[in-house]
Amino acid sequence: MDFAAGEIVFFDKPLRWTSFDLVNKFRYKLSRKLNVKKLKVGHAGTLDPLATGVMILCTGGATKQIEELQYRTKEYVATIQLGATTPSFDLEKEVDALYPTEHITEELVNETLQHFTGEIQQIPPAFSAVKVNGRRAYKYARKGREVEMKPKTLVIDEIQLLEYAMPTIKIRVVCSKGTYIRALARDIGIALESGAHLIALQRTRIGEVTLDMCLQADEIDSFLEKVII
Repeated sequence: MDFAAGEIVFFDKPLRWTSFDLVNKFRYKLSRKLNVKKLKVGHAGTLDPLATGVMILCTGGATKQIEELQYRTKEYVATIQLGATTPSFDLEKEVDALYPTEHITEELVNETLQHFTGEIQQIPPAFSAVKVNGRRAYKYARKGREVEMKPKTLVIDEIQLLEYAMPTIKIRVVCSKGTYIRALARDIGIALESGAHLIALQRTRIGEVTLDMCLQADEIDSFLEKVII
């Protein structure tokens, strides 16, 4: 493989790693193996530290393909806890409010989820990398500053209830670039006249790239041994 000319590698991002942690780890090990000081490595689509799953890394000349790769359809499996909210819409922050769930049935969940298919408007989380006045929104949010997040248009192709085990539900989502599954969890909670936050998230597909095609982070060394002679 010619990593300087450009290669594309698929990884299953570990829990609690940032997207840049994975890029930096791979770049460091690859640069040492090739004995070079500088090498372009980028990723095609950020995953939150509390999410796992498919990440596409591009090296060298293949980094020019990142934008195109980012626009490919993505699939996620999300576990959502109903009846409670957090400021970050996931487990990054503590629960800040509790809501009733006694009225929520499996039938109601299935019916509600269908309202989220097609073209929808979504307000991104304040705890996100969306830029507001030239700065990442999370930099304001983590300082306790209010930021006005503007709604974005996105497309959800499919949404399916995989598991109903109150107070949690597990769903599969096929969606466009820019979809925040944390924000979707928030909106599902509101639509159910309750509250909700994300407690687990796995990206299972980007375009045609699925989890079974991905390397694990602890396989980087052995992978490089095989492909670099």
